[in-house]
Amino acid sequence: MNMRKRLGCLHAHYTNIEYIENALAPYNIELVHFVDPGLMDRLTSDQNFHEADAQLKVKEQIEWIAQSNIDAILITCTNYIAILQEDQLSISVPIIKLDESFSDFICNIQQPQTVLFTNPATVEGTIERLKLYAATKKKSINIEVIVLNNTFDLIMKGRKKEYNQEVARMLEKLVADDKIISVAQLSMADAAQLVETKTGKSIPNPLKTFVTSIVNELDL
Repeated sequence: MNMRKRLGCLHAHYTNIEYIENALAPYNIELVHFVDPGLMDRLTSDQNFHEADAQLKVKEQIEWIAQSNIDAILITCTNYIAILQEDQLSISVPIIKLDESFSDFICNIQQPQTVLFTNPATVEGTIERLKLYAATKKKSINIEVIVLNNTFDLIMKGRKKEYNQEVARMLEKLVADDKIISVAQLSMADAAQLVETKTGKSIPNPLKTFVTSIVNELDL
């Protein structure tokens, strides 16, 4: 019988914890969560806090987590992943990036596709990561980005039901337009699943694609 593995999870917001807990509930994993909601806000709002400062902060966070008797580190925030400079780390613990399996899935779709966001602050980092991943794999991607504005505040205020309704409404419209769609944020996973169940059309999201990475890395 495999020993219970410990996975350290770094989040930019506490709302991501529930998604990870639910997705990994069937597995023999102890999840240890670390949340820093202020880093990205400070990077965008504090003129005296620069990207180099954010890189140092993320490096310190990762190295702190690595000392917490864990078997691997999961980073759920795309912007944290984009900022992270792995060559500057002095740890042996493997790092699992939530968006890599999602990027792999997206890059294997050859037709034009639409990626839906609700948080404008994550768009640039996510798309840059996608393009970098595609270039590394020598893939060509044709992506239309749609941002569902004035919606992300709902989930930040704890109004999850309203948030899911808004996201589901947009997804149903895109499905009706016969678009190939995916959602780029963990917070959109529940709405994607609702629409997928209702319409029968697959709607990939980072939560749906990353579990295999965890299972392989931790040898579950």
